[in-house]
Amino acid sequence: MSFPLYRQPYILAAGVWIFTVSFFGGLLTDIGPWYLTLKQPDWKPPDWAFGIIWTTIFVCAGFCWSLTWRACNSKQQKTTLAILFLLNGLLNLFWSVLYFRWHRPDWSLIEALFLWISVLAIMISCFKWSKQACLLMSPYLIWVTCAIALNYETIRLNGPFK
Repeated sequence: MSFPLYRQPYILAAGVWIFTVSFFGGLLTDIGPWYLTLKQPDWKPPDWAFGIIWTTIFVCAGFCWSLTWRACNSKQQKTTLAILFLLNGLLNLFWSVLYFRWHRPDWSLIEALFLWISVLAIMISCFKWSKQACLLMSPYLIWVTCAIALNYETIRLNGPFK
Protein backbone atom coordinates (compact mmCIF):
# COMPACT_ATOMS: atom_id res chain seq x y z
CA MET A 1 0.00 0.00 0.00
CA SER A 2 1.38 3.36 -1.06
CA PHE A 3 1.50 6.10 1.54
CA PRO A 4 2.77 9.25 -0.22
CA LEU A 5 3.29 12.07 2.23
CA TYR A 6 1.93 14.74 -0.13
CA ARG A 7 -1.47 13.04 0.12
CA GLN A 8 -1.33 13.16 3.91
CA PRO A 9 -0.79 16.88 4.67
CA TYR A 10 -1.97 16.47 8.25
CA ILE A 11 0.91 14.12 9.00
CA LEU A 12 3.36 16.56 7.48
CA ALA A 13 1.80 19.48 9.40
CA ALA A 14 1.90 17.57 12.70
CA GLY A 15 5.50 16.52 12.05
CA VAL A 16 6.62 20.06 11.24
CA TRP A 17 4.88 21.33 14.40
CA ILE A 18 6.53 18.65 16.56
CA PHE A 19 9.97 19.25 15.06
CA THR A 20 9.76 23.05 15.21
CA VAL A 21 8.48 23.34 18.77
CA SER A 22 10.77 20.64 20.17
CA PHE A 23 13.87 21.84 18.28
CA PHE A 24 13.52 25.52 19.14
CA GLY A 25 12.27 24.70 22.63
CA GLY A 26 15.45 22.72 23.16
CA LEU A 27 17.58 25.60 21.88
CA LEU A 28 15.82 28.04 24.19
CA THR A 29 16.23 25.83 27.26
CA ASP A 30 19.45 26.87 28.96
CA ILE A 31 20.39 24.63 31.86
CA GLY A 32 23.27 26.92 32.75
CA PRO A 33 24.57 28.71 35.82
CA TRP A 34 21.43 30.76 36.45
CA TYR A 35 19.15 27.72 36.35
CA LEU A 36 21.53 25.56 38.40
CA THR A 37 21.57 28.12 41.23
CA LEU A 38 17.77 28.10 41.59
CA LYS A 39 16.37 26.41 44.66
CA GLN A 40 13.98 23.70 43.46
CA PRO A 41 11.19 21.92 45.30
CA ASP A 42 11.97 18.38 46.46
CA TRP A 43 9.31 16.93 44.17
CA LYS A 44 10.79 18.38 40.94
CA PRO A 45 11.52 15.63 38.42
CA PRO A 46 15.21 15.14 37.57
CA ASP A 47 16.37 17.19 34.59
CA TRP A 48 16.86 14.09 32.41
CA ALA A 49 13.14 13.25 32.76
CA PHE A 50 12.04 16.42 30.96
CA GLY A 51 13.19 15.08 27.59
CA ILE A 52 11.16 11.91 28.09
CA ILE A 53 8.13 13.89 29.24
CA TRP A 54 8.23 16.30 26.30
CA THR A 55 8.87 13.54 23.75
CA THR A 56 5.80 11.69 25.03
CA ILE A 57 3.73 14.88 24.94
CA PHE A 58 4.78 15.76 21.39
CA VAL A 59 4.15 12.26 20.05
CA CYS A 60 0.69 12.21 21.63
CA ALA A 61 -0.05 15.74 20.34
CA GLY A 62 1.08 14.75 16.84
CA PHE A 63 -1.29 11.79 16.83
CA CYS A 64 -4.02 14.06 18.18
CA TRP A 65 -3.50 16.51 15.33
CA SER A 66 -3.52 13.71 12.74
CA LEU A 67 -6.63 11.98 14.09
CA THR A 68 -8.54 15.22 14.41
CA TRP A 69 -7.50 16.48 10.97
CA ARG A 70 -8.79 13.30 9.34
CA ALA A 71 -12.06 13.61 11.24
CA CYS A 72 -12.65 17.28 10.37
CA ASN A 73 -15.26 17.82 7.67
CA SER A 74 -14.36 21.26 6.37
CA LYS A 75 -11.40 23.43 5.51
CA GLN A 76 -12.50 25.90 8.20
CA GLN A 77 -12.34 23.18 10.88
CA LYS A 78 -8.88 22.15 9.70
CA THR A 79 -7.74 25.77 9.70
CA THR A 80 -9.04 26.21 13.25
CA LEU A 81 -7.15 23.10 14.34
CA ALA A 82 -3.93 24.33 12.72
CA ILE A 83 -4.30 27.77 14.32
CA LEU A 84 -4.83 26.22 17.76
CA PHE A 85 -1.69 24.10 17.41
CA LEU A 86 0.36 26.99 16.04
CA LEU A 87 -0.74 29.26 18.89
CA ASN A 88 0.08 26.52 21.38
CA GLY A 89 3.54 26.08 19.87
CA LEU A 90 4.23 29.81 20.09
CA LEU A 91 3.09 29.91 23.72
CA ASN A 92 5.24 26.88 24.48
CA LEU A 93 8.31 28.58 23.02
CA PHE A 94 7.57 31.93 24.64
CA TRP A 95 7.46 30.26 28.05
CA SER A 96 11.03 29.05 27.48
CA VAL A 97 12.13 32.54 26.45
CA LEU A 98 10.63 34.07 29.59
CA TYR A 99 11.96 31.43 31.96
CA PHE A 100 15.34 30.38 30.57
CA ARG A 101 16.47 33.37 28.51
CA TRP A 102 15.03 36.34 30.36
CA HIS A 103 15.25 34.61 33.77
CA ARG A 104 11.71 35.65 34.67
CA PRO A 105 9.88 32.73 36.26
CA ASP A 106 7.34 35.25 37.57
CA TRP A 107 6.41 36.31 34.03
CA SER A 108 6.56 32.73 32.75
CA LEU A 109 4.04 31.70 35.41
CA ILE A 110 1.50 34.15 34.00
CA GLU A 111 2.28 32.99 30.46
CA ALA A 112 1.92 29.34 31.53
CA LEU A 113 -1.73 29.98 32.29
CA PHE A 114 -2.25 30.96 28.65
CA LEU A 115 -0.34 27.83 27.58
CA TRP A 116 -2.65 25.73 29.78
CA ILE A 117 -5.70 27.41 28.22
CA SER A 118 -4.32 26.70 24.73
CA VAL A 119 -3.99 22.99 25.51
CA LEU A 120 -7.52 22.93 26.90
CA ALA A 121 -8.79 24.74 23.78
CA ILE A 122 -7.20 22.06 21.60
CA MET A 123 -8.82 19.36 23.70
CA ILE A 124 -12.25 20.98 23.53
CA SER A 125 -11.94 21.52 19.80
CA CYS A 126 -10.74 17.96 19.17
CA PHE A 127 -13.45 16.44 21.35
CA LYS A 128 -16.05 17.45 18.75
CA TRP A 129 -14.35 15.33 16.09
CA SER A 130 -12.41 12.63 17.93
CA LYS A 131 -12.66 11.69 21.58
CA GLN A 132 -9.52 9.57 21.24
CA ALA A 133 -7.61 12.58 19.94
CA CYS A 134 -8.84 14.64 22.87
CA LEU A 135 -7.53 12.00 25.29
CA LEU A 136 -4.14 12.09 23.58
CA MET A 137 -3.75 15.68 24.77
CA SER A 138 -4.31 14.69 28.42
CA PRO A 139 -0.59 14.18 29.17
CA TYR A 140 0.09 17.68 27.87
CA LEU A 141 -2.58 19.25 30.07
CA ILE A 142 -1.42 17.26 33.10
CA TRP A 143 2.20 18.24 32.49
CA VAL A 144 1.45 21.94 32.04
CA THR A 145 -0.56 21.79 35.27
CA CYS A 146 2.46 20.26 37.05
CA ALA A 147 4.77 22.78 35.38
CA ILE A 148 2.64 25.64 36.66
CA ALA A 149 2.94 24.28 40.19
CA LEU A 150 6.70 23.81 39.73
CA ASN A 151 7.03 27.32 38.29
CA TYR A 152 5.11 28.74 41.27
CA GLU A 153 7.34 26.90 43.74
CA THR A 154 10.45 28.18 41.97
CA ILE A 155 9.16 31.73 42.41
CA ARG A 156 8.28 31.09 46.04
CA LEU A 157 11.70 29.64 46.80
CA ASN A 158 13.78 32.15 44.81
CA GLY A 159 11.81 35.35 44.20
CA PRO A 160 11.52 38.17 43.71
CA PHE A 161 13.00 38.33 40.20
CA LYS A 162 14.26 41.47 38.49
